[in-house]
Amino acid sequence: MTQAVLLGGLFIGVLSALPIVNLANCCCLWILGGGAIAAYLALQEHPGPFGLMDGAQVGFRAGIFGAVIWLFASTAVDLMLAPLQQSAADFMLRNATDIRPEVRSWLENLDNAASLPARMIIGFFFQLFVAAPFAALGGLLGAAVFGRPGEARPLPSPTTNHEPPTHS
Repeated sequence: MTQAVLLGGLFIGVLSALPIVNLANCCCLWILGGGAIAAYLALQEHPGPFGLMDGAQVGFRAGIFGAVIWLFASTAVDLMLAPLQQSAADFMLRNATDIRPEVRSWLENLDNAASLPARMIIGFFFQLFVAAPFAALGGLLGAAVFGRPGEARPLPSPTTNHEPPTHS
């Protein structure tokens, strides 16, 4: 199931870190989808019974791995796009004369690299503590949707003997 967890986490982390694409995470689309993908792949690898809780567990693990992937991917994307963001902010500051002072101050400080570690730490813990449970929900849904019919685990037998009803 390691491969399923890694691929589901990669799906969660990369798509959650990409600009514009990450907007679909407003409704946890990538997070739920990554958990469901992890459950689907684990179901393909696992020959025996695979219940809903198994799917939730695989999805949760994918969510944890997705938080780690998000940290690295988001840092890389942020470092690559920082010069582009700063040049866009400089362009707006040069061409707009009626910008309010607080907006002008925000645009001037956009290139403040000192805030990067704090933003990454806060984002990582958000991914870890919010996204991982939603990935578990995605894994549970994935196990419910992709599960093999008739594969439910048998219920434990009752401890008392009851006589079957007799038909007269």
